Amino acid sequence: MKKVLVRCPATVANLVCGFDILGMALNEPFDEIEASLLDHPGIRIFHDDEFNLPADPQQNVAGAALLALSEAYEKPIGIGLRIKKKIKPGSGLGSSAASAAGAVAAANHLLGNPFSKDQLVGFAMYGEKLASGVKHADNIAPCIYGGVTLIRSIFPLDIVELSYPPVFITIVHPQIEVKTSDARQILRKEVQLRDAIRQWGNIAGLVSGFMKKDTALIGRSLEDVIIEPVRSILIPGFDEIKEKSRKAGALGGGISGSGPSVFMLSENEKTARNIETQMKSVCSKYEMQFQTYVTTINTAGIRLMEI
Repeated sequence: MKKVLVRCPATVANLVCGFDILGMALNEPFDEIEASLLDHPGIRIFHDDEFNLPADPQQNVAGAALLALSEAYEKPIGIGLRIKKKIKPGSGLGSSAASAAGAVAAANHLLGNPFSKDQLVGFAMYGEKLASGVKHADNIAPCIYGGVTLIRSIFPLDIVELSYPPVFITIVHPQIEVKTSDARQILRKEVQLRDAIRQWGNIAGLVSGFMKKDTALIGRSLEDVIIEPVRSILIPGFDEIKEKSRKAGALGGGISGSGPSVFMLSENEKTARNIETQMKSVCSKYEMQFQTYVTTINTAGIRLMEI
């Protein structure tokens, strides 16, 4: 029986202005999945964590992704998963993406790598659809590819890997749950043209900033005039976290995915630690339980280790 241990990185989706099209992989936190080939067809899922996620493959994001992969494979397959989640579901740090992407990456490795990375992204998106009701790849793509990715198109899938400067990421995760499906429901259905123009400028500026490794341009472009003003009402102390982080030296930042986690980018670890201190002070003021991380960009994406 072949086995593989997979480390699946957390991700920051949207990167403020790039709703559903930009994402970044993180070195911390991460999930671990132990996957094995079974001697009979089917998918078996076990969880080594306290989140009480469903084991039924049709109700589990990893299972949904594997079912999509199974349909594309030539022969019946049997895959067993033991998942240890360290990325809390509903955190806004790509928890569902880590499970879905990790499952298909592990299965692909055990089967001899018959599928490309783009195909794996496509399979994992079925997990995201189960979690949020919508197929999106802004968490999936950086989880599988690593680094910073641009999703130019979903149909057909067109993923662009971006270069980027060395930056530090400070994250605070208030221990409240914001479901992606709920966070999507409150968004405006129509956008003013002037807001769209401003948003397009910020997206183009952010991508250019990454490619040119221009941190000042990155900082100027980390602005969202469409999504963040609506979603930020779900996060206590958000405006204060953002203001104090800026004063502590952050290039900029905002809501990670659909929240409630908030991320900030900075040029060095000292600044990143100062931002962490400010984030902690705000969350303590609002009497929220929270978790913080100071990390960097994961360059490789999912890591596979045979056991």
